[in-house]
Amino acid sequence: MALIAQSQTTTVARPTVKKNTGLWSWITTVDHKRIGMMYGVSAFFFFLMGGLEALVIRAQLIRPNNSVVDENTYNELFTMHGTTMIFLAIMPLSVAFFNYIMPLQIGARDVAFPRLNAFSFWLFLLGAILLNMSWFFGDAPAQGWYGYAPLTDTTWSPTRSVDFWMLGLQLLGVASMAGAFNFIVTILNMRAPGVTLMRMPIFTWTTLITSILIVMAFPAITVALFLLGMDRYAGTGFFAAAAGGDPLLWQHLFWIFGHPEVYILVLPAFSIISEIIPTFSRKPLFGYAVMVYATAAIAFLGFGVWVHHMFTTGLGPTANAVFAATTMIIAVPTGVKIFNWIGTMVMGQVRFTTPMLFAVGLVSQFTIGGLSGVMHASPPVDAQHNDSYFVIAHFHYVLFGGSIFGLLAAIYYWFPKFTGRLMDERIGKLNFWMIFIGFNATFFPMHFLGLEGMPRRYYTYGEGSGWWFWNVVVSCGAFFLAAGILVFLYNVARSLQKGEIAGANPWDAATLEWSTSSPPPVYNFRDIPQVHHRDPLWADKYGVHEDEDDVEFTFAGKSVGHVDPHLKEKNPHSVLYHEIPATDDDHGVHLPNPSYYPLIAALGLFFITLGLLIDNPEFNIGALPMPLVTLFGVATLLGGIFGWSFEPAD
Repeated sequence: MALIAQSQTTTVARPTVKKNTGLWSWITTVDHKRIGMMYGVSAFFFFLMGGLEALVIRAQLIRPNNSVVDENTYNELFTMHGTTMIFLAIMPLSVAFFNYIMPLQIGARDVAFPRLNAFSFWLFLLGAILLNMSWFFGDAPAQGWYGYAPLTDTTWSPTRSVDFWMLGLQLLGVASMAGAFNFIVTILNMRAPGVTLMRMPIFTWTTLITSILIVMAFPAITVALFLLGMDRYAGTGFFAAAAGGDPLLWQHLFWIFGHPEVYILVLPAFSIISEIIPTFSRKPLFGYAVMVYATAAIAFLGFGVWVHHMFTTGLGPTANAVFAATTMIIAVPTGVKIFNWIGTMVMGQVRFTTPMLFAVGLVSQFTIGGLSGVMHASPPVDAQHNDSYFVIAHFHYVLFGGSIFGLLAAIYYWFPKFTGRLMDERIGKLNFWMIFIGFNATFFPMHFLGLEGMPRRYYTYGEGSGWWFWNVVVSCGAFFLAAGILVFLYNVARSLQKGEIAGANPWDAATLEWSTSSPPPVYNFRDIPQVHHRDPLWADKYGVHEDEDDVEFTFAGKSVGHVDPHLKEKNPHSVLYHEIPATDDDHGVHLPNPSYYPLIAALGLFFITLGLLIDNPEFNIGALPMPLVTLFGVATLLGGIFGWSFEPAD
């Protein structure tokens, strides 16, 4: 009754790949696990940078008429805070887990296009550098992360600040699209035998759906940014009313990207806790198929709700009514997910480990954010709350209470798979409660501030406003939340040095990534597994009949399903009982060679965009003659593509 049968060894008669060491091995790596780690470390650095920007904002607002920063610096801070958190922190942190975990979950040795994967990371990093270079030139963007026209016009933003923002986002968009296409092809074409679509883990399903969302949503903002570039560089008037353009065109293009972007940010967190809650409830995910359909429904409906960001722009009652209805409808599949998570925990043997605490924290905090979101489906309520602190409270409960709680849960959950060591549970639980309390102390009072009329984006307020008390609470909560993040960093650093050694599957989890060593070898699996169940490791360990994907299992002697006591004897070659040692021996498995051409190609695009900043005569800093930097970038890009195309794979 073997559920993961002995597989065929996929060795080939080719030279084995030499294992590079040192910094150069990281620069030239095409290993999806290393790229995932680099994504994660880089994104968390930018998360800390965005958090530091937020703390300066809260220091400015802790008392009336404060002068920690001036009004222009404040505008730069909230613009870069929003841009950093969305494009440089939450999205790439999700991509880090996509890169590392998804190929392991489907039984693949790598992604479909390893060099394209490396190119995606390097271009993301260079785009982030370009965006943050604006601080050093004294031209940080100050128009808001949404870039509303006409604030981005040269009349109102005559410096290079908008250009840094615009060109940096274009690089980040190309990086995101490259990664998304790679993940789609990998999932559709590289699944191990038996990993049918309806046997894929929810995390892999969400990787696929989120990647499709990226491919469909990012062209809208790419077009918007291109038109903005034409307005700024070529003197067109796409968004200028005086020239026959329409400022609302920007809002339509931006939000038809921006609302799917919300789900690009939060769906990965949903899928993360959909892996964690079953593991620590000792039950298969309740309503697996419904969860898949709900995720797909959210992605589809996400393209039909963007106008609720524009209820106050005067589009008329018909448009407002239609998009109010679609906004209410999208709450249905989201609510289904919440009931499924609760249904998984009900009657389960719940263990409140640190990952489970963050997962349950996500369910509770996102529910609060979801309820305030449904309120904004009503145009009259939205008009009342528009541009107030109530909106800030809402989207932070969605993006921090949802996305960040989920990503922290993922780090605690998969840390032993990445490093071979467990994070400290005592410190982890302290960490959770500090973040949970700090988060609520920071953002829940913003509901009160919004209802009392405090506008967003104001850099100060008067003593007679009545907003002082709650701003003190919010600012103190923000610093307490920051202390919780510092405790998390301490736990990571301590666990890397002194953490308990983890085996292949320390949580007794069900999915395929836990069948290989911790950390996995470079080739992931010595033998490509053959899977016959949705929860292959539980089926292998506790025993069920083949293809019974919806059964319960026996945990800790509690009989809730069929058990085969002779499973190990009948299936001695199963993945579970054939743990792969983490050695440098690649067993003759062919892997792609390291390559520096993806970095060269990414540098080419970076220099092209940098040249547009330097070469623009209106903003020339006189460092080089006008065409040289751009031409150097074009030559570098072409050289990188040429070398990449003709580089031998062996």
